[in-house]
Amino acid sequence: MHPPSAARVAAAKRLARRTFRSRERRFLAEGPQAVREAVAPAEDREPALLELFSTAEAAERHPEVIERARKIDAPVHLTPEATLTDIAQTVTPQGLVGVCRFVDRGFDELVARRPRLTAVLAHVRDPGNAGTVLRCADAAGAEAVVLTDASVDVYNPKCVRASVGSLFHVPLAVGVPVHEATAGLSAAGTVRVLAADGAGERDLDAELDDRALGGPTAWIFGNEAWGLPEETRALADTVVRVPIHGRAESLNLASAAAVCLYSSARAQRAAGGCRSVTSAL
Repeated sequence: MHPPSAARVAAAKRLARRTFRSRERRFLAEGPQAVREAVAPAEDREPALLELFSTAEAAERHPEVIERARKIDAPVHLTPEATLTDIAQTVTPQGLVGVCRFVDRGFDELVARRPRLTAVLAHVRDPGNAGTVLRCADAAGAEAVVLTDASVDVYNPKCVRASVGSLFHVPLAVGVPVHEATAGLSAAGTVRVLAADGAGERDLDAELDDRALGGPTAWIFGNEAWGLPEETRALADTVVRVPIHGRAESLNLASAAAVCLYSSARAQRAAGGCRSVTSAL
């Protein structure tokens, strides 16, 4: 390992800005979990890590990450903690920051895979929420995630951190107009498109009771503050609300997404003997 040059540090720091991320199709992954997933082999793509900045302490604590980075010929830079903090632009970067290639795919490629469970993030603007929904989708076994052109940049550092490595797991498409996303998914293997909205005419419990969630499904999740606009709800086959059985006013975006995605996951696995969705908690 060698100290990074000033030019390498400057190039990494630029990736904090969306303009440079988009132009170079690179982004930063911070912390041991994210970097571990970035260097892991995948079935249909190369590892995402291109280079790694590491403090001496982190290199001693996570030797398997350093070794894997070397195996894929990603340069490893021994970096002072102050410099690493400057690159990551966070208070506690946990000693590892990776420069990674973009991992999104074309929407047509995603649709051609005929995903049985898809999360569509429409008008989601908060990067922490987007990353958390991505993590929920990964945990529920979703086979695709789509971020529409009105949603946050999935490579925003806050979104990457909130996904806790799931960004590298789930096939992902970005920048797709919501009407194209719903039309494309509807045409892919008779996918049923459901919009999650607190004002939905259909209750999620009723969907489960009627065994309506067992087929290929795409869930649309909307903005944190105002939900889904009428024109987006109109694109769905059904608008579904998560029932509130207690006195809470509502659920936040990530909680509602988790409930919807796990409900679909359980229904789709029921024929083969579904394990409890709570066993992984």
